[in-house]
Amino acid sequence: MKMSDMIADMILDMFDDQTPTVQIQRNDLAAQLGCVPSQINYVITSRFRPEQGYRIESRRGGGGYILITRASSKEDAIISLINSIGSSIDEKNARAHIYNLNNQGLISDKAQTIMLSVISDANYKGLVPDEAKDRIRANQLKQMLTTYIN
Repeated sequence: MKMSDMIADMILDMFDDQTPTVQIQRNDLAAQLGCVPSQINYVITSRFRPEQGYRIESRRGGGGYILITRASSKEDAIISLINSIGSSIDEKNARAHIYNLNNQGLISDKAQTIMLSVISDANYKGLVPDEAKDRIRANQLKQMLTTYIN
């Protein structure tokens, strides 16, 4: 088993039905697993992302920690993604979010197809200045996701 899989499994084992949030001391976990702390960071940023239904908070310093909160429902996972999008998003990243939502069963195949067609760069060509495309796309994606959960 790869080290990154072991780290992810260990973090997932910390969750239970009653505990939607776990607190991790990065250095302690790294010492326990015999890896470098940057491997913990890599696993957290790659496997515990908002589109996967997680929210990450960190506090640096001597008593620093990382809080990982798991969404309790599909709606919470989508809301976490909406909150993480920001004021602009390019087509590549928007597509990745939509594919991930579908792969995790958070949106249907039909919703995926519709959302992908709406966020396509082809919709903006010649109509919207390049600097505005990503802001409009972010607003549209957020609105579609909000509508989907309502």
